[in-house]
Amino acid sequence: MSSDRHASPQQPYGTAYEQMLEKVRYEGAYPTRERADEAVRLVLAGLGRQLTGDERVDLARCLPLEAARVLTAQIPDTQPLTGWAFVKDLAVRTGASQATTRWDTGSVFSAVGAYAGLDLITRILHQLPTGYALLFGRAELTSAA
Repeated sequence: MSSDRHASPQQPYGTAYEQMLEKVRYEGAYPTRERADEAVRLVLAGLGRQLTGDERVDLARCLPLEAARVLTAQIPDTQPLTGWAFVKDLAVRTGASQATTRWDTGSVFSAVGAYAGLDLITRILHQLPTGYALLFGRAELTSAA
């Protein structure tokens, strides 16, 4: 009797990326690893269009190879998006609701934060426009005028 349960996935991933997908799947309560993979690819591609310089390079070094490739395959936009505009842009690109896209973003950024660590995430947040701290699960601090 043949079973597909043990069939290898269509696209085998490295162990580190599999662990990242499991973390995102758990954080986002996604029903399948494939759904978590969709979220990771969507959000990291979007982040790759926003992030430049040393922060981009340092983040790519922290991530599993497959995730780093998604991030660095993107050409950074000339006009950076605020956090809310980032979510809206991803929603438009996929046809998903903004609420679903916000959930995807938070789930993926939670995993990214675990790989990158507090110092790098702080540097990234200083580079990006307002609104990303909340997406990374941190308070949005503003300086008094």
